Amino acid sequence: MDADVPLIEVPGEANPLTEGILFHVLRSAASADPTQIQTGTQQLQTWEKSSGYYPLLQARSLAVFLDKSLPLEVRYLAIIQLKNGIDKYWRKTASNAASKEDKAAIREKLLMSGVNEADHRLALQNALVIAKVVRFEFPNDWPGLFQQLLQIIRSSTDPNGYRLHLPRALLILLHIIKELSTGRLMKTKAVLGLIAPETFNVLGHIYIQKVQSWQAFFRDGGDDEGGALEDIDNSLLAIKALRRLINAGYEFPARDKDVQAFWTLSRTNFADFLPYLMHEDSPLAPSVRRSIEKHLMQLAKFHLSIAQTHPADFVLLPNTLDLVRDYWSLVAKLGEGWGSKSLDGATISTDGDADEEAPILERLGLKGLLIIRACVKMVFYPQQTFRYRQQQEKDERNQAVQIIKQGLLNEDLVREMISALVTKFFVFRQSDLRMWEEEPDEWEKMEEGGEDWEFAIRPCAEKLFLDLAKNFKELIIQPLLQVFYTVATPDNEDVLFKDSVYTAVGLAADVLLNDLDFDSFIANTLVVEAQKQKPGFNIIRRRIAIILSQWIAIKISDSKKPLVYQIFHHLLDKSDPLNDQVVRVTAGRKFRDIADEWEFKSHNFMPYAPETLERLMGLVQEVELPETKMALLNTISIIVERLEHHITPYANSIISLLPPLWAESGEQHLMKQAILTMLARLTNAMKADSRAYHISFLPIIQSAIEPGSETQVYLLEDALDLWASILAQTPSAPAPTPPELLDLLQYLIPLFAMDNETLRKAIEITEAYLLLAPASVLVDGFRLELLKALADLLGSLKPEVLGMVTHLMECVIRGADGFGGEQAVKVLVGDLISTGFLAKVLEGLHGAWTHHQSHGPYRELPSRAVDGVVETDYFVVLARIGFAAPNVLIEALASIGGVEVEKTLDWLLEEWFSHIENIGDGPNQKLMCLVLTKFLETGAGWIMGRLQLLMGVWTDVLRALLEGMDDQSQDSLFWPPDPIPFGQNDPEAPEDVRKRELIYSDPVHRINLVKYVKEHLQMAVQASGGEGRFQEEWLSRVDKDVLRGFGELGIM
Repeated sequence: MDADVPLIEVPGEANPLTEGILFHVLRSAASADPTQIQTGTQQLQTWEKSSGYYPLLQARSLAVFLDKSLPLEVRYLAIIQLKNGIDKYWRKTASNAASKEDKAAIREKLLMSGVNEADHRLALQNALVIAKVVRFEFPNDWPGLFQQLLQIIRSSTDPNGYRLHLPRALLILLHIIKELSTGRLMKTKAVLGLIAPETFNVLGHIYIQKVQSWQAFFRDGGDDEGGALEDIDNSLLAIKALRRLINAGYEFPARDKDVQAFWTLSRTNFADFLPYLMHEDSPLAPSVRRSIEKHLMQLAKFHLSIAQTHPADFVLLPNTLDLVRDYWSLVAKLGEGWGSKSLDGATISTDGDADEEAPILERLGLKGLLIIRACVKMVFYPQQTFRYRQQQEKDERNQAVQIIKQGLLNEDLVREMISALVTKFFVFRQSDLRMWEEEPDEWEKMEEGGEDWEFAIRPCAEKLFLDLAKNFKELIIQPLLQVFYTVATPDNEDVLFKDSVYTAVGLAADVLLNDLDFDSFIANTLVVEAQKQKPGFNIIRRRIAIILSQWIAIKISDSKKPLVYQIFHHLLDKSDPLNDQVVRVTAGRKFRDIADEWEFKSHNFMPYAPETLERLMGLVQEVELPETKMALLNTISIIVERLEHHITPYANSIISLLPPLWAESGEQHLMKQAILTMLARLTNAMKADSRAYHISFLPIIQSAIEPGSETQVYLLEDALDLWASILAQTPSAPAPTPPELLDLLQYLIPLFAMDNETLRKAIEITEAYLLLAPASVLVDGFRLELLKALADLLGSLKPEVLGMVTHLMECVIRGADGFGGEQAVKVLVGDLISTGFLAKVLEGLHGAWTHHQSHGPYRELPSRAVDGVVETDYFVVLARIGFAAPNVLIEALASIGGVEVEKTLDWLLEEWFSHIENIGDGPNQKLMCLVLTKFLETGAGWIMGRLQLLMGVWTDVLRALLEGMDDQSQDSLFWPPDPIPFGQNDPEAPEDVRKRELIYSDPVHRINLVKYVKEHLQMAVQASGGEGRFQEEWLSRVDKDVLRGFGELGIM
């Protein structure tokens, strides 16, 4: 129909949107020619925002009914484009959202195009499109959808109906239910609940009818084999939809009689379907067997999903306990042939090779273990929810718990389960041993995967064992210990069974800690077995590494920890033939737990550190999988952190290991993150000794932090940690700060506009620069940019983050004061005015004052007002300026206020004095008291006239700071110069010294408030013309009670 339309050789944007041109563009995008693919794709992206594009796309995807010659790949690309467009542009709030007319045109043809689509691939994509539209449109804009769809399903079951309609309609319904069931909004879930009953009845009828039909054919035979195969496919689609509908569409499935009936039917069907697969001489074709397997798996998934999502309903549904026992029988049957009986025979077979799908019994057994675990969790680890529960729901849950406790988890069954788990499922299979030999790195990584336990028998069995062990201690301890004592001797060489028992003892460490002398086990057994040169003892060596890592934090005495380090040192020795790669990698991984243990003492490990580190670094280079390299690198990183400055001799070796790993990692940013973490820990551990390496680290940091960096999104957080570590370990003056480190300052400012976590780190780094090289931060260009960035942040942050901003400003003010005295503070305050920072502070404080002037229950906080800790933070900034240079602060207030400075001071001091009593921490209270006292140096009437308020503050603050002090002549926050300089045995980070000096130089700790108040009060008396004049002019205005309270301090 469009075959004669020539190819259009104009820019993509100029191509008009017509059906003919769209066909050619789709054909180009679906071709094998890269140039045509690129041109076609670009044109499609340009058209995405054009009105009428998506209805035209749909017309292309449906064109089989108009033109049988239309290529399948073009139609497939059209439906994919339509599906992607719905994700992007169907929401009303989306930019360039699809118009109502386009949506209506698409909806009009969707359903019938789906049920009439012959090609399964296109039918699947069309079903996905319908499901996405339904999520947006039903019930408001597409109210008749389900009635229309269910009518199609009903009519398709008629003997004269179009046979294609049923599977296509079921496929569409399945994907609609899947889409709605994944919705998190209550509205989406409510929609599913709305359509659940009628949909359930239709689907249930189809399922029962089709299952009975194909079962009758298998039992009685017949001529319509094709019809039987169609029935199997249709019943599979029906059960897929049913299990999701019941799970997500019913809040309380056990209360619905139809669901109860279907639950009973599901158990019956499960029992009926299983024999088809259990007989090895079954006459069924492989494809039919696979279809029946899928039915069984859907039934098992149905049972499991109800157990996990609706645990109480699961128990209260008919005959559930019998169902769970049936599953345990399957598990027990699976266990009969599970573990390997010996180390021989690890040859190619069908017992779970990685490239084959697991046998159906194994897959059903896994679901059985998960169902049993769900029962245990319901009793001992119930789901927590904030949703209000009616009394009936609470009663049902309590009833279900009692049923499981009394009817299922009795002593006999629990003992049987524990025995089977340990003696059957913890034992390695021949396929495990074979993969150990053939693909050691892949097998080790697979065994380590803790998050995948739901998809494999042994890790799932371990989880179930752990749940049972913790909650049935009295049933497990003695039987397990009896078995343990029979195998835990060097003479016992039943390697596979020994490994399974050791697995149980490792998992149950916190259950057995008071009943098992693990120290003796290490000394008498593990030390010997770790060195034993017998076939198969590599399995035990691997298990030794694991069990030690499980017990290290539970109960291993300090005296035995050197033995543990010695064992790991030995297990990492490549020269021992039994230490194969699996053993060494496992030991390398697990030593992370050994080194990260809370009571790790570096001096105990030091004798083994050189060779252990050397062997770990060699292992990193030996293994091939990036995940394994990262795990081993993480172990080295933890050792670096725990050894602290003792790591220095090995720094060169560790650092030389990293560049090749960085180069090999390519786009694997997790490896780069691990390397950056390693460098940060190494820098912190070596303290100032790390300075020789700093310059080589800086380009890595720069590449991650500079604007526009491709790696910023992945590496920024770790790069900032390394940057902060380098600053912390850079020696103070007179040692010169590397100019390369100072050059990175320019990249700090953009970070202040990022997320809160990045902002926190940027502030921390800025403070570190202020301590290390204040001149570099306070230089004209950078200072102004910094103050503007901080001004932009005021009023837009949470209080805890805003507190970091104001603390940084404190450091800037103190840095300026220390760097250039009052003149430097004056320049800084000028910048605070020009950037608007100071105006925002005063605006917030004025809003607080205004708020406090109003009264009544309906008063509202002004928009820019501050309160609580934020108000304290704002006053702290003013206090730092005021204490450093009172006159500079007064001039600034006059400049910003726009009125006479006395009027600004009236409201500001009123708010300041009233807020002091709301300050919770002593240092800030003392700082406020210091600056308000310092204002007396001005001799101005605005402060002398507030002598009563001053005395009240002096009394309250000094009482708090003198409480419990033997010497009442100095406050508790005053730290006199220590005649003995601070010292310690271990090396100290240079930044720790700088921070300590900053704290000790703070007026809050440098000035004795008792003496300070006394001196300033005397100064005020002299400035007033003597005591008599002071008494007459100022003291006479002070309330007698306030005066008496202050007099009791003995200052005046």
